[in-house]
Order: sequence, then C-alpha cells, then structure tokens
Amino acid sequence: MNAPLEEDEIQNNINVDLWKRIFQFALAHKRLLIPLTASAIALSVIESLLPIATKFAVEVIEFGKPVEALWFPAAFYFGLSLALSILVYVFIRCAGSISHHISHDIKRDCFKRLQELEFAFYDSQPTGSLISRLTADCDRLSNILAWGFLDLVWGIFFVIAMAITMLILNVELALLVLTTIVPLVFLSSFFRKRMLIASRQIRKHNARITASYNEGIHGVKTTKTLGRERENLSEFESMSSDMFNASVRRAILGAIYLPLVVAIGSVGSGLALWYGGANALSGDLSLGTMIAFMSFAGQFFFPINQIAMVLAELQGAQAAGERVMGLLATYPKIKDSESVIARIEQHKSSVDSTHALDGYANRIERIEFRNVGFTYNEKEIVLDDFNLSVKRGQTIALVGPSGGGKSTIVSVLSRFYEPTSGALEFNGVDYRQRSLDWLQSQLGIVLQTPHLFNGTISENIRYGRLDATDEEIESVARIVNAHEFISNLENGYETVIGEGGARLSTGERQLISFARALVADPQIFIMDEATSSIDTETEALIQEGMQRIFQGRISFVIAHRLSTIRSADQILFIREGKIAEQGTHTELMDLKGSYFDLYLKQFRRERVSDELEAS
Repeated sequence: MNAPLEEDEIQNNINVDLWKRIFQFALAHKRLLIPLTASAIALSVIESLLPIATKFAVEVIEFGKPVEALWFPAAFYFGLSLALSILVYVFIRCAGSISHHISHDIKRDCFKRLQELEFAFYDSQPTGSLISRLTADCDRLSNILAWGFLDLVWGIFFVIAMAITMLILNVELALLVLTTIVPLVFLSSFFRKRMLIASRQIRKHNARITASYNEGIHGVKTTKTLGRERENLSEFESMSSDMFNASVRRAILGAIYLPLVVAIGSVGSGLALWYGGANALSGDLSLGTMIAFMSFAGQFFFPINQIAMVLAELQGAQAAGERVMGLLATYPKIKDSESVIARIEQHKSSVDSTHALDGYANRIERIEFRNVGFTYNEKEIVLDDFNLSVKRGQTIALVGPSGGGKSTIVSVLSRFYEPTSGALEFNGVDYRQRSLDWLQSQLGIVLQTPHLFNGTISENIRYGRLDATDEEIESVARIVNAHEFISNLENGYETVIGEGGARLSTGERQLISFARALVADPQIFIMDEATSSIDTETEALIQEGMQRIFQGRISFVIAHRLSTIRSADQILFIREGKIAEQGTHTELMDLKGSYFDLYLKQFRRERVSDELEAS
C-alpha cells in the first residue's frame, strides 16, 4: 500500500486506475447515474441551442417578416427554457442522491473494515488520520463522484455541442471562434491548479488555528502557571500570518484569472463581430447568425472552466482517494481461517448451549500457553517461551515492571494479537482453530481508563449485551457494588452521564465498566490495571465484589495495587517477557524475591500515605 499523501499535496498526473476503483461506488447506483448522465448531455445540447433561438428572432426582424413569425422563435425559446428547468431539477436530484448514497457506502465500508482490523493496525495509525478518512476524505470523494462527474459530462458535451452547432452554421467563422479554446484551456488549467493549492493551504492553516484555539482553551491553566501567554500569542500570530498570506495569494490569483478569461472571451466575441460583421455587410452571413456566434464565443469559458476545475479537484483529491482505498484494501491479519469458516458452515445448524458455532465445546475448561513467543518486530522480543496452564475457576495475577509483557499476555489471550511462536490452546485445541467471534464474545475486559458513551447508565451497561433486561442490568450492578451510587442519582439508571462519563467520578465510571463487562456473562474475565487510578473507597467496593465476579470464570488480573491480588490462585512476576517468579502470595513472600521487594515497597508507601492523611 502506498504511503499516505499529505492533505495539501497535488499530484501531477491523474491515477486512472485509482479513479476507476473509486467510481465503482457510483456504478452501484446506476438507476441514478444513468438519468444523471442523460440529463447532463441533454442539458448541454439544449444550452447550445439557446443562441439559435436568438438567431431566429433577429432574422425575423432582419428580413422584415411579419410579427406573427416571432411566435416560432418565442415558442422555441420557451420550450428550451422549460426543458432546461426540468433537466436542472433532474440532475440536482440525481447528483444529490448519488452523493449521499456514495458517502453512505464509502463510510459504511470503511467503518466495517476498521471493525474487522486487528489491534496491531491501530498501533501504527494515528486516530486523527483515521477520523479524517471517515469524514473529510469520504465526503470529498462522494462530492467529486457525483457533482464532479456531472460537471465533467456537461462541460465536455457542451463544448462539443457548441462546436458542432457553429460548424453547421458557418465553418470558417466557427474555426475562427474555436481558436480561443486553446488559450482558455491553458489559462484555466494553470490558474485552477494554483487556486486549488492556495485554497487547500488556507484550509490547512485554518485547521492549525482551530487546533491552537482548542489547545489554548483546554490548556489555559498550564499556560498561566508556566507564564506562557506571550509565547503562545507569538505562535498564534505566526499561524494567523500564514493564513493571511495564503488568503491574499488566493485572492490575487482570482483577481488575475477572471479578467484574463473575460478578455479572451471578449477576443472571441470581437473575432465573431469583425469577421461575421464583414460577411453580414457583404450579404454572405445573416445578422442573426453573427449574434449567435458572439453568444457562443462568450459561453466557452463556462464549460472549460468547469472541466479544468474538476480535473484539478481530481488531482487534489487523489491523496484522499488513496487513503480511503488504501484502508479498504487493508485486510485483517487476524481472522478465521478457511478451515474454521468451513467448520462454522458445517455446524451452523447444530449450535446450542453446549456447542459453539465452530462445533467445538462452548464451555472453556482449560487454557494453556505452550512455549508462546511474541514480537512486534525482530529486534523487540516481548514474550519469550511463555508457559502457563489455567483451569476454570482460577484467578491468575500478573505483576512486574512496566514493559515486561503483562498487557501483551492478555492481549494474546484475547487474540488481539497472535503468538509469533508457540501455541495457545483452549480445551486442547489451538485457538486459531476456533471462531474469532466466539472467542472474543467470551471475554469481559475492564481497562485502567474506562471508556463510557454519552448516554444513560443503563445504555452503557447494556452495551455489553444489547438484549439484557432491566432486571439483569440491576443484578450485575449489585454484584459489582454499583447499584447504591446509581440509585442515589436523580434519574437512577436513566441518568445521562455525558461524553466519556464526564458527570461521574473515575471510580463510578470504573464500577459501570465492571457491570458492563459482567452483563455478558463472560467465561474469561480480564482486569488490566483496573484499580490503579481509583480511590481506596471504590477499590474496597471492587475487592468486595471481585470474588463474586471471578466465581466460575478464568480470570486474569494485571495489578498495580498488590493488595487486590493476595487471594489469586497464582501470581506471576513477569520480567522481560518471562515468568521470573510464580506462586501464591504466601509462597512468593516466603521466597523473598522480586515480588517480596515490590510488596514491601508498596506497603511502606501506602502506610506513609495513610499516616500523612491521618495527621
């Protein structure tokens, strides 16, 4: 896949193959695309005939015909205008509908692909870039495919229709007037590309200014405490000056471009007047034909300008197209194999409470890590020959220094990543031979920083299982000791908690995340530093509910506070991707090794903290 291009990069050549692939989104809506194309062509033909109506009217007067003869050019003009109005309605409706359909389809496919991709993809992709692909890039492509396609078809056929009409009327005069097309094409191409670059520079600088506003508002306390007001203002003035300069360049280009185009159009009209006038005086050309030619010469600017604008937009949007199509061309590396898909298809009619959709047993009795190794790259070994056997009902605690591999162990277990060596087995079957959907539906995960959605408490808990009843939601809230604080809220479970749960404390958000994980009744429960950033009161509530949460499940706890894991069946001290120490709390304390030292340091720290609070 090609490297993503910068937002303001304009490529010299149009990638035809890329646009063919993108245009497939438009071809999916032929019922709208066909009438859009037909209306654009018909519109260009009708607009090329409007000067002919003027020609007929002038010739009635020129040749002294009776007034009644004006009915024909009047009816002709009225018919063209009526048809023009109908066609404008058709193409606006079709183009607007196609634009919305394409935007919907591209965004749907991109979001679907993002849902399918493994965690490793997100490790290397900035969130802002992904959001930009789903919003600005998708909207830009949908507009170009609909309105750009319309302008391109209309512009090309309008120029062709005008050229044919003029050649039919008078070949010599037509060829003379058509000579203005060359400078018009060159001028439009030259200025449109530069005006587009200037416009994109303005948007780029405006985005930087908006981001600066945002950072300035959110970081106002930091700014004032560090005395950075003067430096921040200087940086903002620099960004504002950049936008001012880009805006001035864009205005100057527009101020030069339009007069030059008008001048070339005037030259065309002047040629028609000079040569046509001479022929009209000699009787070789009617006055009506000469006036029609002057009208044609003045109209050439519009379609050529539109064609140049679309081509420049295609060049400018090519980077957006490559980003979107690059995302759609990125396939998940962690997915069901063909043999697993075949098993799912084979057993789809026999799925029940004892059998999973892949035909194997639904109940997880044992998990085994067999010589598991994992590396992000060849130089960075995260797990090395990791072995562990866990039975249903057991709780495994993972402790140790940061970067030792604790989170990687549970990520590999969850199949967010896969082992680069060794195997991980569920009931003796390599989990790569099990359904990915089944496996991840058995997980209940609570992270250090819980992510809640802007909705009610019940909606956030129900997110773990959408068909959960109100009674089930209240039941899991009671298990994790969240029911009491929820009941004390004004609207109880229907309280809207704001974006990210902003109206709740960190501890309350964590309790809700516990309830959300538990409502799905997972067979594997994972706590990843879930108590490291909460107050001691909430920690006590969680500890009280942990035994009920872990009962009958395989549980993995990555612990920052060692007081939460003393009752774990096995405590693993992980260092440099290996198990340095293993045992129960009592066994490791008797060993007086790394776990012993860590526990004593934390115990002394907490004791000093308690004494300071008491004083």
